[in-house]
Formats: sequence, structure tokens, C-alpha cells
Amino acid sequence: MNPSNTSTHADAGVPEEPESRPSNFVRDIILDDLKTNKFQGRVQTRFPPEPNGYLHIGHAKAICLDFGLADEFGGHTNLRFDDTNPSKEETEYVDSIMEDVMWLGFHWDGLFYASDYFEQLYAWAVQLIKAGKAYVDDLSADEIRKYRGTLTEPGKDSPFRNRPVEENLNLFERMRAGEFPDGSRTLRAKIDMASPNLNLRDPVMYRVLHTEHHRTGKNWCIYPMYDYAHGQSDSLERVTHSMCTLEFEDHRPLYNWFIQQLGIFPSQQIEFDRLNLTYTLLSKRKLLQLVQEKRVSGWDDPRMPTISGIRRRGYTPEAIRNFCGAIGVSKTNGSIELAMLEHFVREDLNKRAPRVMAVLRPLKVVIDNYPENQVEEMDAVNNPEDADAGTRKVPFSRVIYIEQDDFREDPPKQYFRLSPGREVRLRYGYFVTCTSLVKNDNDEVVEVHCTYDPATRGGNSPPDGRKVKATIHWVSAAHAVDAEVRLYENLFACEDPNRTSEGEDFTANLNPLSLEVLSECKVEPSLAVATAGSRYQFERLGYFCADRDSPAGKVVFNRTVALKDTWAKIEKKGK
Repeated sequence: MNPSNTSTHADAGVPEEPESRPSNFVRDIILDDLKTNKFQGRVQTRFPPEPNGYLHIGHAKAICLDFGLADEFGGHTNLRFDDTNPSKEETEYVDSIMEDVMWLGFHWDGLFYASDYFEQLYAWAVQLIKAGKAYVDDLSADEIRKYRGTLTEPGKDSPFRNRPVEENLNLFERMRAGEFPDGSRTLRAKIDMASPNLNLRDPVMYRVLHTEHHRTGKNWCIYPMYDYAHGQSDSLERVTHSMCTLEFEDHRPLYNWFIQQLGIFPSQQIEFDRLNLTYTLLSKRKLLQLVQEKRVSGWDDPRMPTISGIRRRGYTPEAIRNFCGAIGVSKTNGSIELAMLEHFVREDLNKRAPRVMAVLRPLKVVIDNYPENQVEEMDAVNNPEDADAGTRKVPFSRVIYIEQDDFREDPPKQYFRLSPGREVRLRYGYFVTCTSLVKNDNDEVVEVHCTYDPATRGGNSPPDGRKVKATIHWVSAAHAVDAEVRLYENLFACEDPNRTSEGEDFTANLNPLSLEVLSECKVEPSLAVATAGSRYQFERLGYFCADRDSPAGKVVFNRTVALKDTWAKIEKKGK
């Protein structure tokens, strides 16, 4: 069985190097391999997730690297599910991973599963037993750990290490037949118990596990370990450049050992730095804990760093790809500011998101000298960054809503928005001047009364040339659409969520203010037909995305990111 794709793309050539490109030593390795014709001009990569959870932003970096480099050099990329641990894997995760990869804009050339290779992996294990390179061990998992030694002390041989080949073959066959209980026996590679690399101290290749597999059902009760299955799966697919994160660097000698002992296609493993983001956890195990403990609404909660979560929040695939391209690839793990990711989201949405007006905390404004039954349609620009985006009509009437923060009864210094006696510009509307206000029994302002200047229609300056210092947004009360807006902040309150006090786990760092729900919002009528996933800039407020939770007659929006861009300021200061 060999699902290799052997077509070559030598005519693709070597791309010219632009003047400024983020560091990417993996790309340099591929360039050298193409120059030396190491793989006959072929570039074959793979993205190999384990289907034990939803993908997160860290996986996006690997996806962009695996697919992006293959695309750049006219190569191919397989999507392969490393499904060798059936107790933690589900078809739900398989489906979500495929959806995420496609959403990011990539398409695989081959779709495979490590379970496709179970028979071949078993046959190769038998080959290693016959060659005296593997043996069946009766030690328990705890005993294997004790025998393995430490970083400063060599391990010692298992008492079962020198079993005769025929006995090992018999026991291994009986392991497959289901004669032995879970954990009672393993198949181990026979390498070197004194190796300074602990991964070479007779690593486990197979364990007994009577668990139904999401694809193979009950056909198997022994399953290969990742370190055994991974390199051989790469080889079967004739992968030329097998990229993985730095924690697997010490595993590379084992990866190579199996390939050399079996005499199969020599795929090469290359390790790169994993993505770490401030205020963010990128551990599927810990993210699963948040889901199981219902600390979030699910894997696609917009506060989660999962690809499904950030998609629901309103991030764009283009922004993610641009971010991953900008951070580069190196051999040293570091931490990236979350503000940098948000910068790329803003930068992309600024170009594509239509502008609309929405009032999150409404304050009623009555324009006393405006005709009671009159409605005008004001021309509003859809996106000043896109000349082809055109304009739309926004209704204007005597009663409007503005933001509560855009009015102060006793304005502080440097506050130029609406206050008693002050004139401001209504975006696309008129100049209005506050003349009076109405309060409730709690001395709270609930209604503001103004007059308007008819000569300032469209927000234009009046003939006398007077100026105002503030422009505020609004929504016509008679035409407003009810909306719920969910304001999201960082899920964690500290830069490193893994850093905790003694006796605490990472959940102690959860941000209690990570979600604020505003249920009485008012948005312009064009948003009545907003569909799930539609992205907008609410003028002066930020970028928002319509959510699938929207009930009939009310639209729900998730705040994607606020307008303030701290990273842009940091970047500018550094130049």
C-alpha cells in the first residue's frame, strides 16, 4: 500500500527572494534540497493533527507552513489524521479539522489516516521482531519508567529484553488477537538503554488497548505509539519535508532509526518554533477542560483561541494567514503579543468590512424643531477604504438614539461631545445643540432635547463657517433594529495563563470580565438582514460579527476587536 503522489513540479522554479521576508529557515532547507535535487525536485508536505480536539491558532501557523511552502514550490500537501489513540479521538474532531483547514483557504491533495496504515505498521513491527530489533515486554508502565533511568543515569535492560524471536512473534500475534488485558504487555524497540537520549531507550511501539476506534471499530486491540507510526506514515506518503514543533527535536533520532531499520523512503523531520501568544492558552488538553467544566460555551466560544472560536468571533482567514506569515519561523520558542494578531485582524477588516451605525447603550434624543412626521434618507459611505463599496441610505427622524457616553451633563475638561448648550455634528445628519434634558427618579438622564440647523444637512458645515469639535453616531428610533451585542475581552487576565500560585491550576487566571452582554442595543435598519458570519465596522466602536444565535426579530453581534490598535503604535515606535 503506497498512497504516494509522485508527480514532480520541477518547472515551478525557485521563487525570487523579495527584499524583506520574515525569517523562515524551513524555506531555506527546501531551497537547498531543490538545488541539490535531493528528492528529485519534489516537495511533499503533510499536516498531521490528532483528532482529539479542535484546532487552535497555534495549529494555524503549522497549517500555513505546511500548505504554504508546498504551494510556493509547486508541491503537494496531505491532510493526515494521526488517529492512533482511540480513547481520545472522535469523528466530530475530524470533521471540525477539515472545516478549519478549508476555512483558512487551503486544500489538501490527499486525505489519509494513520489507521489506513495499521496493517502495514503491524507488518513492519513483525519485520523488526524478526531482525532482533523489537521485543514483547511484560513490564508495567510504571516499571518501564523506572527501568528507563534519568537524564543523568542510564537505564537498565528489561528482564524480557532477550526473549527469543519466535517467542516475541508468538506473543505479539496473541496481543493482536486480544488474549491479554490492557497494559499487560507492550512491544518495544530494542535500541540502547544507555543512550543519552531517553527516546532511544527501548521506546514502546505498541500497547494493548481494548477500545473501539472511530474508524476501524473493534478490528484492533493493539495500537501503535505516535513515535512509531508517524515517521512510517510520512514514508508511505513519500513526504519530503515533515515539519513539527521543537518539542519533537529529541525524537528525530528515533524517527530516523525506524526508517533506517526498515529501509523505507527517507522522509526528513524538521522542527520549528511553536506559536505562543500572550493572554492565550494553546493546549488542547486544557482547552478541553474549559469546555468540559462549562467555563466557556463550547469549542467555538468566541473567547477561545480555537480556529472555530476566532471564526465565530469574526476573524478572517486572510488576517490569520498574514499574521502567520509575518511572525516567521525559527528554532527558538518565544512569545508573540496578542496585540500583533489583533493588528492584522483590524488591518484586514478595515479593507473589507462595511461601515454601519450602532448604538450599544442607547440614550434617547428628541430634536424639538424637526418636523414630527418627517423622515429623510441620508447618504452614508459603506467603506472609505473601498471605492467600489458605494453608499447606502440611512433614515433620519425627529427621535434618535445616541451612545450614553456621548452625553455629559457636567462635561469634564477636553470633553467635546454633546452637553447642555453645546453643538455637535451627527454623522451624515445635522448639527444639533442640546437645549434641555429629562431625568428619572434616580437623577439619571433618560432623554435629551436638542435643536438642529437645517442648513447642515449631511453633516456639512453651515454657511457661516462655524466649526464643531465632535462628530457622534446615531440611529433613528423609529427605524432602529433591536440587537444584542456581546463584548469579548481576553479569556485570561494575565499574560502567561500557565503561571499560577502553588495549589492553583490555570483556571485561577480566567478573566471574570471576559464577556459583557448588552441586550438593549439599537442598530441601523440595514442590519436587520445580517447573516451569521457577516462582519461590520460599527462606526467609532469597533469590528463586529453577526452570530448564529440570533433569534427572530433580534440580531446578535460578537465584538471581534475594538478600533484601538496598540500594536500599530508599538510597531511605529520601533521604526
